[in-house]
Amino acid sequence: MQQPDLMIGKKQFKRQGHTYVMGILNVTPDSFSDGGSYPELSDALYRVEQMMKEGAELIDVGGESTRPGYIQKITDEEEIARTCPVIEAIKKNFDVPVSLDTYKSEVAKAGVQAGMDLFNDIWGLQYDPKMAKIIAQSGLPCVLMHNRKEKMGDEIKATPELEAMFREDFGRILTIAEEAGIDREKIILDPGVGFAKSYEQNLWVINHLPFFQEMGYPVLLGTSRKSVVGLTLDLPVNERVEGTLATTAFAVECGCCMVRVHDVRENVRFIRMMEAIRNQK
Repeated sequence: MQQPDLMIGKKQFKRQGHTYVMGILNVTPDSFSDGGSYPELSDALYRVEQMMKEGAELIDVGGESTRPGYIQKITDEEEIARTCPVIEAIKKNFDVPVSLDTYKSEVAKAGVQAGMDLFNDIWGLQYDPKMAKIIAQSGLPCVLMHNRKEKMGDEIKATPELEAMFREDFGRILTIAEEAGIDREKIILDPGVGFAKSYEQNLWVINHLPFFQEMGYPVLLGTSRKSVVGLTLDLPVNERVEGTLATTAFAVECGCCMVRVHDVRENVRFIRMMEAIRNQK
């Protein structure tokens, strides 16, 4: 039986047939790509308006840097102060679903009160034991990303071993979700490119997206400007658009539900062209 469309905010999102673009809005001073770009609320709102004009169908608000090797955590209060006024202002001024990029239950609770529409948890419910219940009680959909405290061993390169590890890890995440009462039809999976993986393992993930699709959930791919692109092309963060588009091509071809990106215009145009070609029978 075909699952119903995914409701995020007031908008319906197809599970198959189209790859949606989630625009990134980091209201942080230190994110790897755009940290410090939006110091004032008006700057953030201008960027949201710009991304919507370029075709973004969701906005993802983040208040803490999660770049590799970053260990300086901020308090819940500081993260709430960064993100919630922005969420409230976006919902007041624009008709667009908003996700909150956080793995902390207190921040998540505040985000719900601020009007957010989607949870984006980079720890897949494994960091904060209260997170799953907050999501379940809210009734909102969630993105659950693959992550682990210890990196996957660099020696793990063969497909059977990697598939077994991902099955085990996502099995643990989905068990937490089920036991907390999160509706399985409101779950999106993110294979977590750039988190606890080697360069080769990140490439493997992108090349094996159908494996994650077979788990039975919509899949979000987040590769925008990440190190896997920079290492491959030997380019700095601000020159990784074309490399990111190559990964978006895999996402579209494999039927991913969403891509999370910084460069909205380029990705929207790229997806539109790919889908036009693919849909011409």
